Order: sequence, then structure tokens, then C-alpha cells
Amino acid sequence: MSALPELSTTDHESRVVDAHHQALKLWLRLLACTTRVEGVIRQRLRSEFETTLPRFDLLAQLEREPEGLSMGELSQRLMVTGGNVTGITDQLEGEGLVVRAEHPGDRRAYRVRLTPAGRRQFRRMAATHEAWIVELFDGWSAEQKTQVQTLLAVLKQHLAAFEAPGAPRRKTPKENA
Repeated sequence: MSALPELSTTDHESRVVDAHHQALKLWLRLLACTTRVEGVIRQRLRSEFETTLPRFDLLAQLEREPEGLSMGELSQRLMVTGGNVTGITDQLEGEGLVVRAEHPGDRRAYRVRLTPAGRRQFRRMAATHEAWIVELFDGWSAEQKTQVQTLLAVLKQHLAAFEAPGAPRRKTPKENA
């Protein structure tokens, strides 16, 4: 990457000392950046659309699946409990943004899909959301964005090996002693 700007020492992750592993420092920096981006997005969704990030995320999942998704599929994709999905779906249904229909393959389940009003509302929010993300990442050049994206893709591929059933785990220094 090109020359890095002088970093403030007032942020929490900068307080990690040299004796800590570089990986720990990187993890804390990634987490801090993610938390800040998410905080800005949450605040802007609240102030500009009177909605929340979980509601936006649920609408985004439904936008990708015009035939709708079951409550279980939504729960899995959003990585939240079924109760959370039910609560958000109840709110959105009350506002006319989503509708529940009987699941064709399971009489006990429902498929949730966007209504035309929900689709219009989501598309408006999504366009604004994209502009916010572009703004938040304007601190990097196009080249830097490409480099970080490439590096994170490599990391993601590496991490996938740890998610596989029976994946080997390296022993910690204490376990080796």
C-alpha cells in the first residue's frame, strides 16, 4: 500500500503495545472500523428513514428473493433468532412493507416477501445507503480499496477452513508448554 497517514494515538486499538501480536492489533483495528461504519449507518437510517439496521437488512434479504423467504431462511441469513425475525416482520407487515403467505411446501411455515410499497421504500433506502458507504470509504484511493478488498478476500478464504466441521485448531503457546 502507499504511504500511510500519521495515526492518532487516542483511539483504543492504538493502545495495544508492541509486545502484542500484529494479528491482535489488526483484529482490533478492523473491529473499530466496522463498528464506526455501522454506527454511522445506524444513525443515518434512524434519522433519514426512521428505521433500524435490522429492518433494512431484512428488507435487503427479501429484495434479493422476489418469491420471498421463509422465517427460518431469514433467521439464518440474518444470523439472528427466529423471535427477532418475527418481531421485525410483524412491524414491517403492519406498515404494509412485507406480506406473509403460506409456504407452498410446509403448511406450518410462512414465506415473507416485499409488497410493492416495500420494494419502492427499500430501493430508495438502498440507493441512499450505497451513497453513504461510498462517502465513508472515500478516505482511500481506488487502488487502496482494491488492495484491501484483495487482502480481505484472502483472509476470508483462510478463515473458511476454520469453519469446516472437524477443522484442525492450532495450539496456543500455553497449550504447547
